[in-house]
Amino acid sequence: MNPRRLEAFYRERSDRGEPLVLATVTETRGSTYSKAGAHMLIGRDGIFQGMLSGGCLEGDLAIRAAAVLESGIPQSVTYDLSDENDDLWGLGVGCDGLLRVFLQPLDARDGYEPYASVASLQNGREPFAVATMLEDKAGLPAGAGVIVVGNETRPFGLASAELEALSRVAATARDKGSSGVESATLGEDSVDVMIALLRPVPRLLILGAGLDAEPVLRFGNELGWVCTVADHRPGYLERGGFESAEQTVCAPAAELAATLDLDDYDLAIVMSHHLVSDQAYLEALADSAVGYVGLLGPIARRERLVGAIGAAAERLEGRLHGPAGLDIGGRGPGAIALSIVAAMQMQLAGKT
Repeated sequence: MNPRRLEAFYRERSDRGEPLVLATVTETRGSTYSKAGAHMLIGRDGIFQGMLSGGCLEGDLAIRAAAVLESGIPQSVTYDLSDENDDLWGLGVGCDGLLRVFLQPLDARDGYEPYASVASLQNGREPFAVATMLEDKAGLPAGAGVIVVGNETRPFGLASAELEALSRVAATARDKGSSGVESATLGEDSVDVMIALLRPVPRLLILGAGLDAEPVLRFGNELGWVCTVADHRPGYLERGGFESAEQTVCAPAAELAATLDLDDYDLAIVMSHHLVSDQAYLEALADSAVGYVGLLGPIARRERLVGAIGAAAERLEGRLHGPAGLDIGGRGPGAIALSIVAAMQMQLAGKT
């Protein structure tokens, strides 16, 4: 799921006042394309953005979305793909998993909540949790809930009496780092609540605007990351190829920390191919909160730079990855960019 494309789709449709359906995965078992918390948007014309199954279920979801918009009533659906003898609608998906999806209507009358807040918060810096009731209980409709970010709560369709209980469930799930279905007590009733744990869109800083930086930017854009390209050489940036970056910055490497708020970035790749500039970039990143700092070039070059930055190298310990990327055996700008972005994705996902 590319969160920036999803948001662009939402902005386009909501600006025209069109109703939408938010489809969210509530539970999975076995092998599935997406996991709990993943979501997509579907328009009343059946056009959608985002994918929950790789394409095999989206057509049926679009049909169900039309019924949800007509009735105004949320709907839950279960897709069991685990039976080898059951060719789902003749497609023979063979995914060997189970997927449960909750579809809820969004329109201008309710401010397109909860997705309007989701779109806004994904451009922020804090993880957040969306708790949504999956059934009518305690006089509240399915689809009501609350968003918890930091110490703030944003209810949607929810009475204040039930706010505390749902907020507590959402905050607990957020702190555990897990999405899925939880049980909450509302008065004398127990209700199933979908918890979607969501994180801000990752932000990537590309330091160096050589030709090999262009595919890094393209891969980052494909994943929906917010990308910034910086270089001290105006001609490199003016050559073109970086129009899709959120911003381009031309400034001396030694002034990087004064030009950008480095703590805004999750990932950085140092690839200016200029030794003095790369040294300045590493020194600046050492004093930042950037979680992944990649360095292009061979081991000998890394060791030379680490020696040159002295004590700053200690502050990069555990964050500096050089040579950057996974060893996938590729050659050339495209393959190297793929290996770099793949390593960054592993870092974001907590994989090793």
